[in-house]
Amino acid sequence: MPHPNDPSLRSFIDVDPSSDFPIQNLPYGVFSTASNPTPRVGVAIGDYVLDLWELEQDFRLDVGPLGVFSGPSLNPFMALGPKVWTKTRARISELLRADHPELRDSEELRSRAFVPMRDARLHMPFTVSGYTDFYSSKEHATNVGVMFRGKDNALQPNWLHMPIAYNGRASTVVVSGTQVKRPRGQLKPPNVDVPSFAPCKRLDFELEMGVVIGQPSAMGGMLTEQQAEEMIFGFVLLNDWSARDIQQWEYVPLGPFLAKAFATSISPWVVTREALEPFRLNGPEQQPVPLDYLKQTRPQNYDVELDVSLRAAGANAPASISRTNFKYMYWSSVQQLMHHASSGCAMNVGDLLGSGTISGPEKNQRGSLLEISWNGTEPVELPGGARRAFLEDGDSLVMRGWCQGNGYRVGFGEVEGTILPAE
Repeated sequence: MPHPNDPSLRSFIDVDPSSDFPIQNLPYGVFSTASNPTPRVGVAIGDYVLDLWELEQDFRLDVGPLGVFSGPSLNPFMALGPKVWTKTRARISELLRADHPELRDSEELRSRAFVPMRDARLHMPFTVSGYTDFYSSKEHATNVGVMFRGKDNALQPNWLHMPIAYNGRASTVVVSGTQVKRPRGQLKPPNVDVPSFAPCKRLDFELEMGVVIGQPSAMGGMLTEQQAEEMIFGFVLLNDWSARDIQQWEYVPLGPFLAKAFATSISPWVVTREALEPFRLNGPEQQPVPLDYLKQTRPQNYDVELDVSLRAAGANAPASISRTNFKYMYWSSVQQLMHHASSGCAMNVGDLLGSGTISGPEKNQRGSLLEISWNGTEPVELPGGARRAFLEDGDSLVMRGWCQGNGYRVGFGEVEGTILPAE
């Protein structure tokens, strides 16, 4: 049977070459429709959602206990482990192949199993057990360090030795399309003596990838590179909204808290690690050489093009404000996971790891407005004469990501959020 990543594969569903969802992708999500409002698991293929619960009920998919795909979360499926993930993806690929008649020629089953994407409501794809946000782009960390500590002290002494992170809030991870209220908090600009409590004035985005953990690890243990890799189910686009002025006042001495706790948006489709396999590459050279428990023996970065567009409040069209790539990350997702577990921290099915803001070496590759506007001193020019140093009420931000193959692309769809005024 052809491998699901074979670039020559074609589905009997027509898929435009520019679509994010060819047969080589098959990302998982949770959806419902007006006619069937019960959320269930599906796979994106072209302009359709393939209802896996319909296939499971019809005994075309056998993943173990009946009903794995009938619920509102991918967690039960992820818990079945990598061998089941691989087998299931191969079976879905087989059913969708243009040269395979089983689903193609069953008009009755097709009418039940395929839902036009326009008719689907997309939900949170998995239940987030815990959320950890890393800080693993050397370019981003350097830019921020130069702004606040100067060029000679841009990176903190520990940054080149381990992936830096903080534990965020799983409770406010939301799916694309969820509107985000401007957060309130304590503000203390440098020119005032005492703080005030008010809506954030320096609201920002952070362009990230999210790693979805599909297998648990034991408390007290550690992870090898292979074990960490096999625990990763897939990836989503992630926007870690940030209140820069709240963070500036609160983060000493323990780091981000409320400045990052009010909302984190993710894309609704989880692109599997297996689908990204053809796009692996080596990350940047790491100097000094990491300690033994963080060493990698194979490429663990991915060639994922990323784009951020901003539609200013009242504007008719968005404008691209950043274009970068996931390949620039200094610390890989596997290294982040190995480090996370290295103290004996247990990992759970449904844990979410944010990569940290993804910035590249060029000015147009900066992954936050803090960097793009250089802390507000160089506002970005938008169509129609609008200018933005930070986000204003009514602004809408869209992130997109994709891997470009030969005649096809493996994409993530988008993650969108619109800013509402504080109450």
